[in-house]
Amino acid sequence: MIEAPQNDADRDFLLVFDGDCAFCSTWVERLESGLPRFPRTIPSQWADLDALGLTRDDVARYAWFVTPTHQYAGHLAFSAILRMQPSFALRLAGNLLATPPFSWAATVGYRLIALNRHRLPGGTPACRMPRPDAA
Repeated sequence: MIEAPQNDADRDFLLVFDGDCAFCSTWVERLESGLPRFPRTIPSQWADLDALGLTRDDVARYAWFVTPTHQYAGHLAFSAILRMQPSFALRLAGNLLATPPFSWAATVGYRLIALNRHRLPGGTPACRMPRPDAA
C-alpha cells in the first residue's frame, strides 16, 4: 500500500504532468481539489528531470507519480494516487487499475486519452503529443 503524504516530511511525493497541456492541467486541478490526499504537483517543464530520474521523452508520453522509492507512469500514476486515499472504494479502484485484466484496459484507455487530449474538452493544440522522430 502507498503511504499518503501526511506532513512536511512526506512532501517527497510528486506528480509531474505536462503543464503546457490545458487538458492535463485542468484534470490535475480537479483531482487535487476533489481528492482528500494529493501529492505536490509540478509541470514537467519546471521539474528537474535528472534529479527525478526522468527524461523529456518520459514526461512527453506520461504523467508521473514519483515517491522516494518508486516512479509510476500513466495509468499506474493515477492508480497509485487512488491507492493512497482514505476511502476504501478509491483504494479498491486504484488496486483494480493496477491488476490485469483491468490494467490492460487502463493502459489502452490512458494511451487513447493521451494521444487525443488536444481534441478533448479543455484541450488545445499545445496538448498534442509529440510525434516520434522519423528515423
